[in-house]
Amino acid sequence: MAAIHTDDVERMEFQLSLRRRGISDQAVLRAMDEVPREHFVTSEFTDSAYADQALPIACGQTISQPYVVAYMTEQLEVEAGHRVLEVGTGSGYQAAILSRLARDVVSIERYRTLADTARERLKTLGYANVTVIAGDGFAGAPEQAPFDRIIVTAAAEEVPDALVEQLAEGGKMVLPLGPRHGTQHIVKLAKTAGGLTRENLIAVRFVPLLPGQAREL
Repeated sequence: MAAIHTDDVERMEFQLSLRRRGISDQAVLRAMDEVPREHFVTSEFTDSAYADQALPIACGQTISQPYVVAYMTEQLEVEAGHRVLEVGTGSGYQAAILSRLARDVVSIERYRTLADTARERLKTLGYANVTVIAGDGFAGAPEQAPFDRIIVTAAAEEVPDALVEQLAEGGKMVLPLGPRHGTQHIVKLAKTAGGLTRENLIAVRFVPLLPGQAREL
């Protein structure tokens, strides 16, 4: 009988943990299994890559805990033909997950260092349907709109109007909303001919969504 490697055990526990916490979409679970999270964390946290916790990355940002990534992705309801906008590239992990589910992913990052590093990482790992842009997340990517789905991975106090405009009719947006030092919730928006519908989901804690592109880093 072949020995089971520690890495394999960690990956199995990782999948079981997501299922136990209610993640049931098989495509999302498969994407979470396929994307090697250890390549998206800094070297000192490689051993903790599959722990269900947020981890620090460069520029004072974080890579979200796996459950939150899986939960937001599941709530986004991505289909194979969709074009997805992500605001807040970070290490590129969420974009990599989305790339397994969507036709195209455009990801915006305000820190050029993070954008450049994520772009190179995603290219090296073969996620060819992701485009990473250094820019202002509040402004979105109007030249590439409309998008079928939009996901924001930093907390805004209000829904950015520009992102609503760039969401296609029938499209959905998932983002954390709430004050920097107060209660934040994942919110799911659906755009219809009559306007936006809103559903409040789980409580979370995210770094704040800041306007503009960072002058340094």
